[in-house]
Amino acid sequence: MTREQQATLYGLSAVLLWSTIATAFKLSLKHLQPIELLLFSGSFSTLLLAVVLRFQGKLRQAFRCSKKDYLLSIGLGLLNPFLYYLVLLQAYDLLPAQQAQPLNYTWAITLSLLSVPLLKQNVRWQQWLALIISYCGVLVISTEGRPFSLEFTDPVGVGLALASTIIWALYWIFNTKDKRDPVVGLFVNFLCSFPFVLGYYLLTCDLRLPTVEGLLGAAYVGTFEMGACFVLWLLALKKTQNTARISNLIFISPFLSLVFIAMLLGETILPATFVGLLLIIAGLLCQQIGKKNN
Repeated sequence: MTREQQATLYGLSAVLLWSTIATAFKLSLKHLQPIELLLFSGSFSTLLLAVVLRFQGKLRQAFRCSKKDYLLSIGLGLLNPFLYYLVLLQAYDLLPAQQAQPLNYTWAITLSLLSVPLLKQNVRWQQWLALIISYCGVLVISTEGRPFSLEFTDPVGVGLALASTIIWALYWIFNTKDKRDPVVGLFVNFLCSFPFVLGYYLLTCDLRLPTVEGLLGAAYVGTFEMGACFVLWLLALKKTQNTARISNLIFISPFLSLVFIAMLLGETILPATFVGLLLIIAGLLCQQIGKKNN
C-alpha cells in the first residue's frame, strides 16, 4: 500500500469507530452512571495509551516532563477527559442519541468563536455565516423540527451538549501550548485527570461493582473513543500529503452514526434530525471555506 492508501485506511478506520460511539454511550449508560462510565473508560484508555507508548518506545518520556509540562497536563486533564466527558455523558443520559451526537459536532464553530478573544484571531464573514447556519441546525434538532416554538426536548440536556463543545474547544486552544509528542501529552493528561475523576466519583456515587455489560461498554468507549481513534487519526494525518482530503472524511461520521443509532438503539430517526445535521455540516463546510480564504 502507498502512504496515501495507508492514510485513507487509518482515517476511515477512525471515522468508522467514531461513528459507533454515540450508540456505545447510550448502551453503556443503561448500566452505568455518567461518572462511572468516565472512571472505567478513562482507566481503559490510559492503559491503552501506555501500551501504545511502550510499543513506540516513548513511555519513559511521560515521566521525564518538565514541571511546566506537568502543570499544563493538570489543567488540560481537568478539561479533558474530566469536565468534557462528564458534561457530554450527562447530556447523552438526558437526550436521545440522535440529538446529542449532532449537537456535539458544533464544537468546531465554538472553537472559531473562542479563538477570537483567546488566540486573537480574526473572524471572516464566512465564519459568522457558518455560525448562523450551524446553530439553526441545533435549533431544528433540539426542538424536533419546531424551531419557532422554542420548546426543547430537554433544555438541560441541550445546554449540557452545547456546554461540552465549549470545554472541548478550550481544551484544543490550550493544547496548542503543548509541544510534547501528542500521545505522550494525552497519556499524561489522562493520568493527571484521574484524581479529579476518582474524587468526583467517591463524592457522588456509592461504591459498587459494575455489571459485566457496563464494564464491557466502558472498555469499548475507553479503548476506541478515548484512545484508538486518536492514535489512528494521528497516523492518518502523519501519512498523508493532503491533510484537507483526510480531514474531510470526518463528515462521514455523523451520518453513519445515525445508521448505528437506528439499528442498535432502535431510535426512529426524525426528519428534523437529518435536516438539522445537514445544516450543521453546511455550517462546518462554510467555516472551512472561510479559513482557506484567510
